[in-house]
Amino acid sequence: MASNGSEPLIGLTSYLEPAKFLVWETEAALLHRVYVDGVVAAGGVPVLLPPVSGAHDRLMSAVDALVLVGGADVDPARYGQEQHATTYTRPNRDAFEFGLLRSALDSGKPVLGVCRGLQVLSVALGGTLAQHLPDTLDSGDHQPAPGVFGTTTVTLAEGSRVASILGAETKVPCYHHQAIDRLGDGLVPVGWAADGTIEAAELPGDGFVLGVQWHPEQNPDDIRLFEALVEAAKERA
Repeated sequence: MASNGSEPLIGLTSYLEPAKFLVWETEAALLHRVYVDGVVAAGGVPVLLPPVSGAHDRLMSAVDALVLVGGADVDPARYGQEQHATTYTRPNRDAFEFGLLRSALDSGKPVLGVCRGLQVLSVALGGTLAQHLPDTLDSGDHQPAPGVFGTTTVTLAEGSRVASILGAETKVPCYHHQAIDRLGDGLVPVGWAADGTIEAAELPGDGFVLGVQWHPEQNPDDIRLFEALVEAAKERA
């Protein structure tokens, strides 16, 4: 375990975006506070990991678990497709997070992927994405409007890790216009929306590697996924 105390260090990927605060307009490394609050409430110590370094192994050696947070779309060139008109990318984040994920998997560190994080996990393992769900589902329910979260009821597979955490069914906040098309090698689908969209996937085995298409950080009254990640980090020690 990387930390010396009883509270595990949880690495959270972050954004590199233009931001405005006080008198400043500048590029900033930032993250929605709700992720940080979720980790703290679950008993972990949050560590922000900005996408500006190639020292993936060193960074992962310093933390006990990894959260791949939501954000921009994965560059479709990574799964052999042309870019859809609605797809927006952050190649610096892709390079950083794919490197961190590989290091986390190689070292057996627990991983929780949130929304984009599930997609990073799947594409890194050879999967593909549906780039714009309204094209295939004829519905915008998964992303109702800019800055407005939808609500999805997810059915979870019996015997899966995620079902052991959340039960057979869960109602969750969602905000995504892309989703899993072909799942990455080794990943098992373990959660589905009513329209068939894959909402959760995990790697089988003793390690904790789980991705969810929804946004658990947006519900401060339900921190069970963060608690499970923190517990997995403690157990690994």
